[in-house]
Amino acid sequence: MAASETEFLVQSATYLGAAAIAVPIFNRFKLGAILGYLAAGVIAGPFVLDLLHEEEGVFHVAELGVVLFLFVIGLELSLSRLWSMRKNIFGLGAAQMGITGVVIAGIFVAAGVMPATAAIIAGLSFAFSSTAFVLQLLRDRGDLNTDYGSRAFSIVLFQDIAVIPLLAVIPFVAGGVGEAAGWDSALKAAGVIAALVLIGRYGLNPIFRIVAGSGSREVFAATALLVVALTALAVSWAGLSMALGAFLAGVLLAESSYRHQIETDIEPFRGLLLGLFFISIGMRLDLNIIAENWWIVLGGALGLVVLKMLLLYFIAQRFGSNRDDAIKTAAVLSQGGEFAFVVISLGAASALFTGGQATLMSAIITISMMLTPVLTALARRFTTNNEEVSAEGLEGPFSSKDHVIIVGFGRMGQIISQVLSSSGVEVTAIDNDPAHIRNAERFGFKVYYGDGARLDILKTAGAMDARAVILCMDDTSAVNHAVAALREQSPNTVIIAVAHDRMHEIELQPLGADVIVRETLESSLLIAREALTRMGLNDATIDDYVQQFRQLDRKRLLAQIDAGPEGGKELLESRFKPLERSN
Repeated sequence: MAASETEFLVQSATYLGAAAIAVPIFNRFKLGAILGYLAAGVIAGPFVLDLLHEEEGVFHVAELGVVLFLFVIGLELSLSRLWSMRKNIFGLGAAQMGITGVVIAGIFVAAGVMPATAAIIAGLSFAFSSTAFVLQLLRDRGDLNTDYGSRAFSIVLFQDIAVIPLLAVIPFVAGGVGEAAGWDSALKAAGVIAALVLIGRYGLNPIFRIVAGSGSREVFAATALLVVALTALAVSWAGLSMALGAFLAGVLLAESSYRHQIETDIEPFRGLLLGLFFISIGMRLDLNIIAENWWIVLGGALGLVVLKMLLLYFIAQRFGSNRDDAIKTAAVLSQGGEFAFVVISLGAASALFTGGQATLMSAIITISMMLTPVLTALARRFTTNNEEVSAEGLEGPFSSKDHVIIVGFGRMGQIISQVLSSSGVEVTAIDNDPAHIRNAERFGFKVYYGDGARLDILKTAGAMDARAVILCMDDTSAVNHAVAALREQSPNTVIIAVAHDRMHEIELQPLGADVIVRETLESSLLIAREALTRMGLNDATIDDYVQQFRQLDRKRLLAQIDAGPEGGKELLESRFKPLERSN
């Protein structure tokens, strides 16, 4: 075997070994997998044990992990959901980017570190947060679809968009290119985006249909990876962010009937390469530079995370977040981001920054990344209702027949379970929150531990032989995933899904649930009925008014499905017709 081949195997084994040792240790102490990967990169990297080399090449390969991650996130979002998030993306996201960038630039200018033009570019680069860090942390903790998770995602999505004009403007600021070249780059970028939208909308589904017809899962996975790779190459050629292009490809496939299979096949590659990305970040941490300039690097990293947390806390509150959500949003976005490395590198190549400035800024950003898992853990400790309960000793579901499966044993799941059990129906309850399970055990309920969004868990619980599967999870994307996957595998299973709100019901409509019940609809109608009764209306009139409301609500829902969230808004001004009385 050639020496180069042996070296490749040794390096591969070292990467895998470092991850296999560090990640379980850090998870054991609840510090998170990300910090474990970073520590593995630092210890095995060239500045400590010197077991891993050629970090630049590794970093470029590892970036594919971020690309795949953004692609998977895009698969979980539809265009309608993105439209519903537009206020947070272009309001909260733009406010964070602009205010943070200006404040940091002002500090650089006041300190005499660099001139104003370079300070603005540096300030905006420090305003970036790490898309990979933020989304991985949110997903690991199940917070991606919470209020604060949605806001944090909106901010990093705006940052992914903002990196495009920022990279484009650097040559102008540095005086390196002419106006014509800038317009050429902008037109090239617009053309690539338009081509991706057209191909994604009209070309990808037929391709996946042909590949799926071959019956080869390996070829299907290879095709999915090829789509991501070609998208990344196309947007990179246009000078755009590869991650943003992959995210766009994922969004365009979010409505595809093959999205769940694509996500399942890509997941192992995504996890491994994203871990490699974090290891490579740790490898880039030059301990010699930190030792020589420790007070600048450590002070800069601490100052960066504290400043960003303070600004994010107040900005998030201005956009409607409560105290706890604002704290968690500030903590999870407090670090510098991987796109900052790209901006700083281009700035140094364009002579905006000196080599020493670029090195120190990169070190500051890397240290800030390593602080993030600790800060998020502290934020959860100082906010309410965030006790972490161990899943150790909890029993998973097992196969059964002629029963009803209830997934999600929260408020609704508990009531549904009581009614069905009291009616003589055998119930299998599943929940992935150990706190819910422990609490249910106190009152004599048997709840099994498992992620009900996963088809293999549902199959293990006997979903294929169940009389009905009732999905009551708080995570809307988990409900959507479970409905689509279960319907694809078992067309005859009765699926009853609880929709979190109106927009969630619209997302669920095309996925194949037999019954969709909006979480607060019936309780709201009951309160309205009681209010009208207290006002003296008779039961017949109230029944008629409620029936008219249901008809109008259904018409508006169908209008929103066709025309978007604003559809059918004129129906909100409708008045009920008086009850016709027979003589």
